[in-house]
Amino acid sequence: MTRSRILIVGGGSGMGLALAELLLRGDAEVTIAGRSADRLAAAARRLDAPDRLRTHPVDVTDEAQVRRLAGECGQLDHVVVTAADAAGAYAPLAEFDLDAARSVLGTKVLGPWLVAKHVTVAPTGSLTFTSGIAAYRPAPGGSMMATANGALESLVRALALELAPVRVNAVSPGWVDTPIWETLAGEARQARLAAMAQRLPGGRVGDPADIARAFVAVLENSFITGTVLHVDGGHRLV
Repeated sequence: MTRSRILIVGGGSGMGLALAELLLRGDAEVTIAGRSADRLAAAARRLDAPDRLRTHPVDVTDEAQVRRLAGECGQLDHVVVTAADAAGAYAPLAEFDLDAARSVLGTKVLGPWLVAKHVTVAPTGSLTFTSGIAAYRPAPGGSMMATANGALESLVRALALELAPVRVNAVSPGWVDTPIWETLAGEARQARLAAMAQRLPGGRVGDPADIARAFVAVLENSFITGTVLHVDGGHRLV
């Protein structure tokens, strides 16, 4: 039986790394890609699957780099994009830097669009992007993240029609305890996460493995397309 060939853009840390770990427990061949070569190397050491794991540095906002990645990967069964750029992503509107706003939109919307444009996916395969709770529960200072997540979900619906029979979906996490919180909250990370856990019907914030299992569910179900799967512990309800 042929192994599934899966590309994870953003697979060097957080949810993407957890997904790579889960897929490698099966029989998949996995490529993890991201901007930081050091992070990819650390991830490869942790995953310890040299026969079925490849790494590839890429800036998902750079079309030439995405085109090169797509060419080197060849035809894939599934592609997942978890890349995000938290630096400068939150600020009051009056203080929001235009370049920071462009960076958020570039990574969260144009990056996945470039991946969809250039990768070759088997007709029975799928593309899955990563939206987020900000599209449904925006907060002051989060205008660009809310915009990017909402736009990404519209992109999913459009591409599900344009790229059919390839399936196109999004997974929308709530708050998840990943390294990105070191950028967002610094030393207040654990206090912020604990406060949110008390609010959520699920009683806790997410773990990267929660989101990884959601991605796998979408990848494996051939009757899901043009859909957003919410994995947020009930965050949309509070």
